[in-house]
Amino acid sequence: MRVYVPLTLSGLAEAAKAGELGPGPLTAYAVTPGLREWYLSDDIEELEYAALNRAALASLRQLALDPAAARRRVVVAVDVPDGEAQADPDLGLDPSSLGEVRLARPVPLAKAAAVHVDSEEAEADVRAAADAVGAADVGDDAQFTVDGAEDHELLWYATQEIPNLI
Repeated sequence: MRVYVPLTLSGLAEAAKAGELGPGPLTAYAVTPGLREWYLSDDIEELEYAALNRAALASLRQLALDPAAARRRVVVAVDVPDGEAQADPDLGLDPSSLGEVRLARPVPLAKAAAVHVDSEEAEADVRAAADAVGAADVGDDAQFTVDGAEDHELLWYATQEIPNLI
């Protein structure tokens, strides 16, 4: 199963140093039954893209909590055995947790399939979105600013490129 782990660049540096994503439990995003129902698609690529975008939003939330972190969203795509990623069935279609799964244990970084990171050109919009995400959560008009970060596609990097990213 492919899962998407949200991080920051400093979090990616810590994972590279430790050789793993963790400690557990980790929050990640995947194609869950709730995400399938919400997204109304049977196309696995579209569903995985939706899960990646959910992880990118979680990365943005991490940036909002860490003002010292570089203003670039980071998502690590990892393949884990089926059953290792557990969705909370009680959350169902709760919009704030669509696609959310838990990984009980750390995941070796060697299992990462790819890393997705914002370009440097996205930093200004990501900075503004990180500053606005809390207000957007409570219904403020700041959602427009948060959506500005989503206008930037995350770039794909091979895992061998992690040292160059950090």
